[in-house]
Amino acid sequence: MNPFKIFASTFFSKEKNQINRIEAIYNVEINSLNGKPIIFSKFKGKHILFVNVASKCGFTNQYKELQNLHDKYKDALVIIGVPCNQFGNQEPGGANEIETFCQVNYGVTFLITEKIEVKGNKTHPLYKWLTQKSINGSSSSTVKWNFQKYLVSPKGELVDYYYSTTKPNSSKITRHLK
Repeated sequence: MNPFKIFASTFFSKEKNQINRIEAIYNVEINSLNGKPIIFSKFKGKHILFVNVASKCGFTNQYKELQNLHDKYKDALVIIGVPCNQFGNQEPGGANEIETFCQVNYGVTFLITEKIEVKGNKTHPLYKWLTQKSINGSSSSTVKWNFQKYLVSPKGELVDYYYSTTKPNSSKITRHLK
């Protein structure tokens, strides 16, 4: 095979893999708390902030800050809370309990998914994409605790991740939304 064909085949293969990784976030299947599918491709052109959430955590007050961020940047940002009970059993409730807790205590109107696992053998495909460079093409991470945040660009690329101590309205996050 001539050198040009080898180069072209390698270049276009890498380009195709990058496109597949980017599109992959829009193909992940997950349901909302009420069991209806969330179609991520509807959010193309907006940032998406994924946050693993819990009702009985020291960081739970971030729900209020997430709601404020949602209200302020609703034209440029979609916030998706992802309940998880893997950290100190701090999200023990079912879908109805989680929904009621979020609405009554924090006035949450942003999307909340079904409860999933974000690490370990049963990691949901969403968190496989968010945490594995081999899938997202950007970086690898481990979810350390509740309210860890992952920001995805309007093009479906992983921008960065932020530990629980990073507040939702931090300039680390908001600088990407302007």
